[in-house]
Amino acid sequence: MTVAAALAIGAFCALLTAALLGTLPALRVRPRRSPRRRGQRAWLQQSGLAMGPIQFWSGSAGAGLLALLVLVALTGSVFVAVVPALAVASFPRVYFGRRRRTRLRAVQCSWPDGLRDLSSSIAAGRSLTQAIGALATSGPPPLREAFARFPDWARVLGTVPALELVRADLADPTSDRVVEVLAVAHERGGSVVRTILDDLVDATTRDLKLADELETEGLEMRINARAVVVLPWLVLVALTARPGPFRAFYRSGGGIATLLVAAGLSVLGVAVLGRLSRDEGEPRVLVPVEGGA
Repeated sequence: MTVAAALAIGAFCALLTAALLGTLPALRVRPRRSPRRRGQRAWLQQSGLAMGPIQFWSGSAGAGLLALLVLVALTGSVFVAVVPALAVASFPRVYFGRRRRTRLRAVQCSWPDGLRDLSSSIAAGRSLTQAIGALATSGPPPLREAFARFPDWARVLGTVPALELVRADLADPTSDRVVEVLAVAHERGGSVVRTILDDLVDATTRDLKLADELETEGLEMRINARAVVVLPWLVLVALTARPGPFRAFYRSGGGIATLLVAAGLSVLGVAVLGRLSRDEGEPRVLVPVEGGA
């Protein structure tokens, strides 16, 4: 006990002296984010939103609450207003999800032209690094935005690490494959680079054509499914907007029970439709696995 006490007093005196002299080492604790939180931040970044997940979900909840108050004042029934208010709260997620898919799709569709630009630049005597950097100024518009910081990253970190950062920003399977092949082409060098790029153009064009066909086939079904869920509730809001027998019924016990059953069926229908129409997408198999240290 005496030895332990002496050691504790000695450590305390050493730390106190270091603090008074200003030599106490700074302890930095790096916050650890779960994969789910990182995925949400990547989703928001790809959607073009400069905010965090908490801000986004708080704004969505606020929009839903405002819609609930307005609809309750309009219809006179909380039960009538709940489902439309939930739809309003989920609208930002749907809208920005669509915006994210559109932006990523634009990048994917730009890859064949971008790769042809790379091949032309290399044929004109540029290195692969210079050709990739030129995409930031002379490439297709979606790729200009994606590669805007590549020249600076390449000068500081090197070509392959800069490509890895671009791949992390884009976060889609098509770009993963293209960036991986570009990294291999940079390491191989020589005349094989143009052959690799030409083969990559053909493969990317075939993949995009197949993806377009799959998306077109499912578009009409998704629109019809959403209309089936939303339209009955819009009609119900219109019927209860004015005093009368409809509003009186849906404020009675039988009407509330009917609304609860209808809301439950709507939620079940949305879950089933979402499951059946879910587009799993292509998995990102070329993403490096993070260590758990």
